[in-house]
Amino acid sequence: MAGPLKGLRVLDLSRILAGPWTSQLLADFGAEVIKVERPVTGDDTRAWGPPYLSGEQGVETRESAYFLSANRGKKSITVDISTTDGRAIIRELAATSDVFVENYKTDDMARYGLDYGSLSRLNPQLVYCSITGFGQTGPYRSRPGYDFVIQAMGGLMSITGQPDDEGGRPMKCGVPVSDLMTAMYSTSAILGALVERTTSGKGQYIDMSLLDVQVAWLANQASNYLISGACPERMGNAHPNLAPYQTFQASDGELIIAVGNDRQFRSLCCVLGSEDLADDARFATNSARLAHRRELVERLGEMTSRHQKDSLLAQLTAAGVPAAPVRTIPEALADEHLRSRNMLRSLKNSQGLDVPFIANPVKFSRSTLEYNLPPPRLGEHTMQVLTENLGWTEADVRAARAARAI
Repeated sequence: MAGPLKGLRVLDLSRILAGPWTSQLLADFGAEVIKVERPVTGDDTRAWGPPYLSGEQGVETRESAYFLSANRGKKSITVDISTTDGRAIIRELAATSDVFVENYKTDDMARYGLDYGSLSRLNPQLVYCSITGFGQTGPYRSRPGYDFVIQAMGGLMSITGQPDDEGGRPMKCGVPVSDLMTAMYSTSAILGALVERTTSGKGQYIDMSLLDVQVAWLANQASNYLISGACPERMGNAHPNLAPYQTFQASDGELIIAVGNDRQFRSLCCVLGSEDLADDARFATNSARLAHRRELVERLGEMTSRHQKDSLLAQLTAAGVPAAPVRTIPEALADEHLRSRNMLRSLKNSQGLDVPFIANPVKFSRSTLEYNLPPPRLGEHTMQVLTENLGWTEADVRAARAARAI
């Protein structure tokens, strides 16, 4: 079976991460993705290294690991949209595309005549997704918005890190989660618009804001504030609504214990040889445990410190208590379970170099995920796209290169 989006074409004028991650997901689902990059430099993240992919004798290529993580499944063409001829190429491609993704600054696309209003007149069925830091409306609409900026402004950093009384300060997440979650919301919005198009026959415009997304997935923390009026605080690895739900120290390392209900708490107490703790009125229910969290954690920590980590993890798992080791990324990627689910893949690029990547986590029962194209070299498919998609001759391509449109 082919990917569920087989036959759809995506014209991708995005760079950095939120946009490229969106179009990579669509490519995994089978869509043809044409990535439009600036001549000479291309997507900014091509230079976001080291590390870079290494070729023969360890010589570095121009593809950074960052770029490679977000751009498989795409064809790269170089087009200078500041030129008249370059803009004409984009309009011609958009006329036969199903989806258009861009993350230029607000109003830039209108300045180039590549905004939704202009392109939808050429192609009324076009689904057009704009991704910006702050959206197309509002007082911040013209501000640039990087993930770090959004994590700070959207409240996430205020609840990430160790508490004040433990010397903690606001902390960003270890991966650019605002970008990644915006990509996930953008993908679902695009798919929703494509489904709606099957009945209306029309495309539509999608306005995605990193800040909107960041605030939307504050989830239970935002709800806690809206319901209680109390400002959520940093709690390190603890949970604001559950206890015990955090890291604990064993005699030879750290592990996490994540109790989600009273039954699991009783099982935890049995494993630790302290069944009486589950009968103590201060700890018998989750609400009581939250009220007496500090004393509970101290007592549990004394008990876990007497056990070796692997032995305790085995006992907790057997007893149905959610628990896990705190792993490094190399340890996580070596996990036999992930390997059994084919989460680590690789593709050979046009230079014959092996490009490793983490697979798309979706598992369809009938449709397949498509991993046909490795992350492209800059402009690798310019000739192919212009001649096959637009019917250009080689002479046309040479003329466009001479005019610096491509």
